Amino acid sequence: MRIVLAEDSTLLREGLARLLADEGHPLVAAVADADQLITAVEQHHPDVVITDVRMPPTNTDDGLRAALEIRRRWPHIAVLVLSQYVEKRYAAKLLAARSEGVGYVLKDRVAQVEDFLDALDRVAAGATALDPEVVRQLMSATSHSDPLNRLIPRERDVLHHMAQGHTNAAIADRLHVSQSAVEKHINTIFDKLNLSHTTGYSRPVLAILHYLGS
Repeated sequence: MRIVLAEDSTLLREGLARLLADEGHPLVAAVADADQLITAVEQHHPDVVITDVRMPPTNTDDGLRAALEIRRRWPHIAVLVLSQYVEKRYAAKLLAARSEGVGYVLKDRVAQVEDFLDALDRVAAGATALDPEVVRQLMSATSHSDPLNRLIPRERDVLHHMAQGHTNAAIADRLHVSQSAVEKHINTIFDKLNLSHTTGYSRPVLAILHYLGS
């Protein structure tokens, strides 16, 4: 796959470039700020963009804003966002418009090479990939009155894996249950979150956005 990487830390940028090259994904561009990221995407039209949230020129949310601009102008380009911390408003912004081909992964995950590459592959294939720690913190932050608290532990496990972007078959494999059991749990989740009769929107995405606070 053709990848553009945006990361202002020289050490991490070069480390990611080496990792991706070793896995057969050489970069078409590696840049250090958000403005250069937009320019690189215009020039190379990559399959995937990997970008940090906080980058120059302001070192606030420049990388995220660039990612949202890329999603708007080139909707076919997948985006994997890297962040130092769990910042749920950023994850919500990424998922609010369209969840296909988008991921939000903590930088610590890069050290777990297989997990990072799995997230990259899922995003490139058009799926959603949320870091497990992002999902855990978001789900633990819900209030006692939240409908999510109506879910039994197995349903929460299923939702946890749904939020990471895993397919029903992958969830069944990870939880050591049948795919039909997973499908039944998902239908129950939609019932408990009052999403069963929702039309025109992706119910899994609505479930994720619910506990993102969107």
